Amino acid sequence: MTGTPIELIKYLYEQDKNKIFDLSEHSEKRSINANNYCWALIGKISQVMNIDKEDVYKDYVKNRGIFRTITIDDNAKNTFITAWEKLGLGYICEEKGSSRGFTDIIAYYGTSSYNTKQMAYFIDYVVQEAQNLGIETKTEQEINELKERWEYEVKKSKSNWYSNVSKRKGI
Repeated sequence: MTGTPIELIKYLYEQDKNKIFDLSEHSEKRSINANNYCWALIGKISQVMNIDKEDVYKDYVKNRGIFRTITIDDNAKNTFITAWEKLGLGYICEEKGSSRGFTDIIAYYGTSSYNTKQMAYFIDYVVQEAQNLGIETKTEQEINELKERWEYEVKKSKSNWYSNVSKRKGI
């Protein structure tokens, strides 16, 4: 329920006295979050550079993203690459050489797997690239607010996920 303090008090007063309620201050929903803003900038960058936005994103993941180097048996290499790249757009593999039946692969993680610090770093890079191309960006304060809100949303969604798992398992 949303209402003024007086409306809420009246409503609560009429409820079962043993019920427990959560109360939070109402705030207007914002239409943009940090991830959406990042993609909006990537779209503008792709227009300026005349490159597909997915290619811009992949390039940025490779330049500033999180990765792991994996040494894998040549016989399993193609299976690993196929499975890894099916995880999402930013999950990219680059072969970096082969020796004695093994190949080194750089496996990049898509931004959907980033923690808040990693995502903030990635967004800062995208903002800097946009500014370098003369694309207008939000102020530093606005960007920080987006990142803070994104961090809160990530923590909240993880908390809800753990809560739902606990309920299903009877924990």
